[in-house]
Amino acid sequence: MTADDVTTDSGLPVPMAATESYLEVGVGPWPGPWPDDERYDPELLAHGDRRNVVDRYRYWRREAVVADLDRRRHGFHVAIENWQHDFNIGTVVRNANAFLAAEVHIVGRRRWNRRGAMVTDRYQHVRHHSTIEDFVRWAAGASLPIIGIDNLPGSRPMETVTLPKECILLFGQEGPGLSDPARAACRELFSIAQYGSTRSINAGVASGIAMHSWVRAHAGPPPS
Repeated sequence: MTADDVTTDSGLPVPMAATESYLEVGVGPWPGPWPDDERYDPELLAHGDRRNVVDRYRYWRREAVVADLDRRRHGFHVAIENWQHDFNIGTVVRNANAFLAAEVHIVGRRRWNRRGAMVTDRYQHVRHHSTIEDFVRWAAGASLPIIGIDNLPGSRPMETVTLPKECILLFGQEGPGLSDPARAACRELFSIAQYGSTRSINAGVASGIAMHSWVRAHAGPPPS
């Protein structure tokens, strides 16, 4: 395939580096007799399933996928502050879906850029809290300790500890990190080891590292 083989909706050629997003993915219409199972979506069976889902969920209704995920969700939650429309939130939601977090909590502005979530927010529970105080009250009512992830003075290296089995992993927004009220709400603060010249890694990357640390400590292998 060359760049001339793929065009945008306006008919303009797509550069070679960008063609991957236009390649056909997923599966076509269901071959043979349809399965007699209410989990399957007639529209997907008839026209194919091009969604970003693992093979075991091909052709399933969205509600059936969510119900199956809900049976297996892990004991950790993820929260991120959103005072300046942080563009990392989509990545955090996508990571939360990949590692099967119980919920994602967005603290601050309700609106966030869903583009980075790659539609995974359709399968992930997302809850909004307008203020840190609202978020802290919810966490207390759910008996969930808030664990801050930030490279702050006094933070303990995450590589030397085991994250609690039930907790909320809280991340600050890009740049300033955790706000002062958020830091005060944390039962513990953990940092992620860095070895290069950069001062910090972004919240999307940090969330993936922290969630994987939880999975290594508390989760078995994923279903096949």
